[in-house]
Amino acid sequence: MRFANRITEMLGVEYPIVQAPMGWIARAQLASAVSNAGGLGIIETSSGELDEIRTEIRKMRELTDKPFGVNIAQAFVRDPGIVKFVIDHKVRFVTTSAGDPGKYCAELKRAGLIVFHVIPTLKGALKAVEAGVDGLIVEGGEGGGFKNPQPVASMVLLPLVREKVKVPIIAAGGIVDGRTMAAAFALGAEGVQMGTRMVSSEESPVHRNWKEAIVAAAETDTVFLNQFSKPALRALRTNRTSRLEREPGPNMMTEFGTAKDLYFGGDMEASIALSGQVCGRIESIKPVAQIIRETVDEFFATVRNLSNAYAS
Repeated sequence: MRFANRITEMLGVEYPIVQAPMGWIARAQLASAVSNAGGLGIIETSSGELDEIRTEIRKMRELTDKPFGVNIAQAFVRDPGIVKFVIDHKVRFVTTSAGDPGKYCAELKRAGLIVFHVIPTLKGALKAVEAGVDGLIVEGGEGGGFKNPQPVASMVLLPLVREKVKVPIIAAGGIVDGRTMAAAFALGAEGVQMGTRMVSSEESPVHRNWKEAIVAAAETDTVFLNQFSKPALRALRTNRTSRLEREPGPNMMTEFGTAKDLYFGGDMEASIALSGQVCGRIESIKPVAQIIRETVDEFFATVRNLSNAYAS
């Protein structure tokens, strides 16, 4: 069975499954694997390393002939030339996040790009639609990474936003397999975004220690940090993050100063390992193609089983 909805049509993909734009992680190695498997790989900019990102986009052209996108993380990329940077690289799809949805939307759309904005609240959704975005990534508070200090779970946020807007929605936060994808569709989504599941994939560039920590984690093994400031964030529980949960410092971002020692060196106490609550449901490290294939198969099986059980 195949998908045919507004997301697959707009993005030109086989499956409406998008990979989250995680800093340093969402680069060509991972993103091309997602695109080649029929989903949509996204290249990050939140690392701020735009020279490296330029190289990663060139690599994408070599590794896949399938569509892919770029994220503009406004809070982390202060370069005013970021829009020209994306347009010059002939990217078709852009997600904007961590900032005003109206800042770049008009310029990107004038250049012919499709623009989705990441939102954590209904207020944010309405503002993004008013700014003219083509669609929304609706991000529940159970997801990993940087968050609204007042998190709202996907079970509440997705139907709330769906009732108030007409643009297509990609659901993020809590998505890990076909059952959660089917649940997101029941709540109003037409696509899903996966972060933690992709971090723990074979093609993810992070150190195996991080992947194995995700596999070993229980559903209670994340912490929600910095909730009385911005940005809040959800991460794996470690000695470091447990301390920060009890005694947050004046600037949480300084805790990322040795991020690469964690990301690529495997020192789980060197920085903060961002992760969603779905870590508690991930039981093994798998190739991206297998993750996507199993997700799609389980999605259709779930929908079919529900129909047989309740619609007959």
